[in-house]
Amino acid sequence: MYTLKKSLGQHFLKDENICRKIVAALQQCPHSRLLEVGPGSGALTNYLLALSQTDFKAVEVDVEKVDFLLHTYPQLKDKIIAGSFLEMEKPFSGTFTVIGNFPYNISSQILFKILDWKDDVECVVGMFQKEMAQRVAAKEGSRVYGITSVLTQAFFSVEYLFEVNEKCFTPPPKVKSAVIRLLPQKNIPGMKNEELFFRLVKTAFNQRRKKLRNAVRDLFDMETLKEEIFNRRAEELSVSEFAQLTFKMKQDET
Repeated sequence: MYTLKKSLGQHFLKDENICRKIVAALQQCPHSRLLEVGPGSGALTNYLLALSQTDFKAVEVDVEKVDFLLHTYPQLKDKIIAGSFLEMEKPFSGTFTVIGNFPYNISSQILFKILDWKDDVECVVGMFQKEMAQRVAAKEGSRVYGITSVLTQAFFSVEYLFEVNEKCFTPPPKVKSAVIRLLPQKNIPGMKNEELFFRLVKTAFNQRRKKLRNAVRDLFDMETLKEEIFNRRAEELSVSEFAQLTFKMKQDET
């Protein structure tokens, strides 16, 4: 048996129907090389191990769960990585897919790690806190549209698949959950460079209630700041509009 650790945000999926729905969502995208993040008690792992012609690996930070998984699923030998997803090296050479019931307390960090690997990640199927899933999928004009929305959608198309009730977990979390799927954008918006894009988006949303002119004034010259777009707020700009603005940023910001 194993113990549940609150410090790691452990809420283990127990609903077999939800496991099957997640795997069905996975099977609609490439998964010849597959990394499961936080397998926990192995509810989803059980189905993933059954996928044919899949090079499967799992990463689990909780040593007790690693021992439990190896005992329960001996076929995981040499396939499970004991450590933190946030600190690990890329698990495969070449492209791969990421799947998991992501710990809610580090879900935004998980997304940023995936963005670091974006050139090699060909699909993500992830369970998030519902509020986080909505944020990732939100479009401009939404009150939950923000940094995570823009940075993720610049490089991935986001599909909000389905919601999951609290009773599907042990122990039940105090929030609802949702599963989303990310696939690489076919047309990444043109931007001067990614570093400027990330800096602009983060600066703009750090003062999201202010007009853009005031929020990002240090990144542009005074003449550029007179343009009409700067009368809007960050949450009103599309991903492509943020990308286009990078071409007008001060040269000393490159």
